[in-house]
Amino acid sequence: MEQLAKMDLTGLKKKIEKGKYILFFSADWCPDCSFIKPAMPEIETEYKDYNFLAVDRDENIDLAADLGVMGIPSFVAFNNGEEIGRFVNKDRKTKKQVEEFIDSLN
Repeated sequence: MEQLAKMDLTGLKKKIEKGKYILFFSADWCPDCSFIKPAMPEIETEYKDYNFLAVDRDENIDLAADLGVMGIPSFVAFNNGEEIGRFVNKDRKTKKQVEEFIDSLN
């Protein structure tokens, strides 16, 4: 999974303007983020039509705020720069829940 560099909303929109993306917001100190991280490579393999971007919430706090991401771990999906769905809350997420979220995007 590509680690998103620190950037603002304008930079993000330029990066994701073409294609399907899922942003995975997390932080090193977050136990619920650590819970889902081991499942992410498998999820990425299952959903090859999406580009996954890891977003360090602390490094990109302004971007998270601009996107309304207050709780982590959280996922925000885009298609050609337009948001198509979000799984955003502060609760622990299972692999099955993340897969159900991605399946709901189609």
